[in-house]
Formats: sequence, structure tokens, C-alpha cells
Amino acid sequence: MSDSSSFIGKLMSPVLDNDFSDDFVHRELIPLSHLKEKQASLILEMDLPLVDKKNIEVRSSKNYLIIKAKLTKTFCVSRGSTVTEFDYFKKTIKLPNNANTKQISAKFMNGILRITIPKVTIGKKIPIE
Repeated sequence: MSDSSSFIGKLMSPVLDNDFSDDFVHRELIPLSHLKEKQASLILEMDLPLVDKKNIEVRSSKNYLIIKAKLTKTFCVSRGSTVTEFDYFKKTIKLPNNANTKQISAKFMNGILRITIPKVTIGKKIPIE
């Protein structure tokens, strides 16, 4: 496993033991997501169907990024004889140490939320003559 895939694996690892399963108690679904590492940033893309832009909240808290979105209509899941109605999507990811949390940006288009997390650049590039 390469260093970057190892890093992304750690970044996407569960914050809590049950972070990869839907939360039936709080009626929150875990959205599908994809994380890409670029040279100067991380890009997190999330599928948020049945969501309006005005109902999405993105917050950075300490070393975490928390995304919560209210569904426009309830999504029902049956487990045995129990039916659970879900009202929200929620995802929490751990931010890397080199994340520039002051410049995180987000854009929502066609049901996809794209969050850009710039990396802090340390040092100054020295030109070679």
C-alpha cells in the first residue's frame, strides 16, 4: 500500500466504531463519498440526493469535518418488522494535520457536494539557477 493510499485510508477510517453504518437512533444516513488527494488539497465528494443546498451544513470542529444535510422527503428502511424513517445524511471525517481549515470551501451542484480542503504549505520554494 502506498503512503498516499495509506493516508487516505486513515483519513476515511471511522471516527466512531459505527461510523460506516447508518444511525438508526438519530435517523441519519451515511452518504456515499469519495476522497481524492491532490498535490495542494484534498477533495471530498459526497452524493446527497433528495437534498436542497439550503439544508446542508458543513462545519470544521477541532480536527474533524462534519457534514449534515436534511432530506427533502423522508427515506424509509425496513429491517424485519421495523421500519425506520431517515431525515438526514451525516458524515464526519478526521482532518489531516496539514489541513488549512481556514480555507475549506464547498460547492453543491446536481446532488453532489464537493468540499475542497487545502493543505498548508510550509516553507518557500527556492528557484534553481
